[in-house]
Amino acid sequence: MNVITKTVSLLLAAASFAQAQPAPVVRVNVNQPVADIQPTMWGVFFEDINFGADGGIYAELVKNRSFEFFKPLMGWTVRGKKRTEGDILVQNRAESGTSSESQSNNPRYIRVSANSANAGDLELINEGFRGMGIKNGLRYDFALMYRVQSGNVKLHADLLDAKGQPIGSGTLTPEKTDGQWHKQQISFKSSATEPKGKLKVWFEGTGVVDLDMISLFPEDTWKGRPGGMRADMVQMLADMKPGFVRFPGGCIVEGHDLTQRYQWKKTLGAPEDRQLVINRWNFEFGHRPTPDYFQTFGLGFLEYFQLCEDIGAEPLPILNCGMACQFNTAELVPLDQLDPYVQDAIDLIEFANADVTTKWGKVRADLGHPKPFNLKVLGVGNENWGPQYIERLAIFQKAIKAKYPNMRLVCSSGTDPDGERFDFLNGKLRAMNADLIDEHYYRRPEWFLQNVKRYDTYPRNGSKVFAGEWAAQSDKTVSVNNKNNWLCALNEAAFMTGLERNAAVVQMASYAPLFANADAWQWTPDLIWVDNLRVYGTPNYYVQKLYSVNKGTHVLTMTQNNEPLAGQDSLYASAAWDKAAGEIILKVANVSDKVQVRQIQLDGTKKLDPTGKLFLLKNDNLNAVNSFENATNVSPVEQPISVDTKKKYVTMTLAPKSFSVVRIKAMM
Repeated sequence: MNVITKTVSLLLAAASFAQAQPAPVVRVNVNQPVADIQPTMWGVFFEDINFGADGGIYAELVKNRSFEFFKPLMGWTVRGKKRTEGDILVQNRAESGTSSESQSNNPRYIRVSANSANAGDLELINEGFRGMGIKNGLRYDFALMYRVQSGNVKLHADLLDAKGQPIGSGTLTPEKTDGQWHKQQISFKSSATEPKGKLKVWFEGTGVVDLDMISLFPEDTWKGRPGGMRADMVQMLADMKPGFVRFPGGCIVEGHDLTQRYQWKKTLGAPEDRQLVINRWNFEFGHRPTPDYFQTFGLGFLEYFQLCEDIGAEPLPILNCGMACQFNTAELVPLDQLDPYVQDAIDLIEFANADVTTKWGKVRADLGHPKPFNLKVLGVGNENWGPQYIERLAIFQKAIKAKYPNMRLVCSSGTDPDGERFDFLNGKLRAMNADLIDEHYYRRPEWFLQNVKRYDTYPRNGSKVFAGEWAAQSDKTVSVNNKNNWLCALNEAAFMTGLERNAAVVQMASYAPLFANADAWQWTPDLIWVDNLRVYGTPNYYVQKLYSVNKGTHVLTMTQNNEPLAGQDSLYASAAWDKAAGEIILKVANVSDKVQVRQIQLDGTKKLDPTGKLFLLKNDNLNAVNSFENATNVSPVEQPISVDTKKKYVTMTLAPKSFSVVRIKAMM
C-alpha cells in the first residue's frame, strides 16, 4: 500500500469513526472579532547572505565585473597562445588618473594590450557565481565600459558550456577612440542550456584598450528590466503576497566593523558609481569560508523599494545605529559623532516619501521614480544590545519623531527571546514607548511548540512586536546539518497560530534567512533554495505562503472547552475573518501521529456556503524535505470541504502531522 492510499484509508476510517462517536466541538465566534490583523502581519526578510543578492536575486552573471575584489582578478582567468607578461594589467585610477578619477568609487580597471591577436591568442574567462546559468534561445546582453588608448581592438564574447564549447557569441567593436570612458552593449542568443556556463572574452587586432564593468545579463529579468533581478526568485516572493519586505539585513547592516557597514546612499546611481565592499559573510564562518563574497550593490536601495512596490509589500529598511556587530569588533560611534548616522535616517525618509522639490526627493525622481514610496516603518539597528544601543536609539527616536512623528520605528531586543539581555532591552524599550520591538528566535523545533502561548500574556497596549527573524533549527543554530524538513515547518505552523491569535500584540513576522544558493551558502535552514537555473520553496516556504495568502483582516476566537486550541491533543489552531472576501479562515496544525476529528461550530453567521476550500499540507515523514528534483514533495493540495449550512459547522478530519487551512464564505 503506497503512502497516498494509506493516508486516504486512515482518513476514511477516522471519518467513519466520527459518525459513530461525536467529535469534540471547537467554537469560532465569527461575529465577534477580537483584534485587527495588520496588512503587514506576514512578510519576508531579505539579507545578502548565502549569495542572496550577487549570485542570487541580482541577475548579473559576471563575478567581479569591476575588478574591485581584494584580489582584482578573482573570478577571472587569463590565457592564450600568444599571451605574454603584461598583456593584461590591473590599473588604478586613484594612483594614476586625473583628480576626478581619483575620487572614483570604482578605481580599478584592466588594460589589455593586443598584438596581431586572433582567436585563442589572448582570452579572459569569467567563471560566474559557481558557474553561469545559461538558457537555450534566450538573449544575453553583454556590456562594458571601455577607453581606447591606441590601435584597433575588437572584443568577442562567447558563452561557454561546461566543456568549454561556445553556445552563443557576439562581437563588440569600440566605437570611439577619444581616450574617454564609454559604455557599449551587444546582444546575442544562446544555442543551448547550461547550468555551469562561463563567459569568454577574446581579443582581435592590435592596440591597447582599458576595460571595466564587464557585464552579462539575461533578457528574462523581472519585468524585463535591464540590469534587473532574477525573475523566478522574485516570482516566489510575489506568490507569497507578503505584507512587507525587510531589507537589506541582517548582520550586513552592522558590518564586521563600521567601515563595512551598509550605507544606503552609496547604493544609488549608476552601477559603476556604487562602491563595492566585502560581504561580512565572506569570512564570518570558518566552516563555510566564501572568499569571493562581496557586495557590488547592483541591488541597492532604489531597487529594494521598487521590488516592494512591484509585489505590493510595505518597505521596511533597516539602518545602522552607529554600532558594528557586537559579535565581531563591537565598534561604536561616540555619541557626539552620531549626527551623520541620524541624518542618514532623516534623509532616507525624505528619499522615500518627500516631494520632488526636496533634495532627496529630487534624487529619487532623477533616478526615475518621481512617485513617493510611502515609507511607514524604519528599523534602527539590527540585533544590537546593551545600554550602548539604548543610548543611541534614544537619539534616533528623538530626531526622527521630531520631524516625522508618524514614522514607526523598529527597535532591537537583541539576539535571543529570553535571558538577561532580552529582559533589559524589553524593559527599556517599553519605557521608551518603542513602536515595534524586534524579537529573534532561532531555536529547536520543540521550542516553537512550547512557546505557542508566548504572547498570550503580553500587554495589549503599548509597544507592539515584530517577530523579525526566526526559524526552527533541526540540529542547532549555525549548524551545517540544519535541514528544512517537515518537522521544522510543521512546528512553525503551530507556532504561527499563536502569533495570529495575538495579532493585537504581534503586527509583523518574517522567517529568516530568505534565500540560499545551493552551491554557496553560509547558513541553513533557509526559506527558498536556488541554483543557477532552478528555484524551489521548502516546506517552511509553503507554511509561510499559506499564512500570508490566507491572512484575513480580523482575529476570531477559536476555543475548545473555552480555551484556545494551543496544544490540547497536540492541536494548534487560529481563526480569522477576511472582511474583503467575506470568508472565515481556519488554520489547524495536528502535530500528533494520529488522525483527529473536530466539529468546528461557526457561531454568529447568517448563511454559509455549502462547500469550502481546504488547503492541506502534510507528510507522514517528519524528515521529508523538498529539493530541485522534487520541489513539491511537501506542498499544499487544495480540495473541497463540505459545510453543514443548517447546523453551521464544518467537520475537519485532521491528518497526522498536517497543517490545514480552510476558507468558507459566510454572511454575517
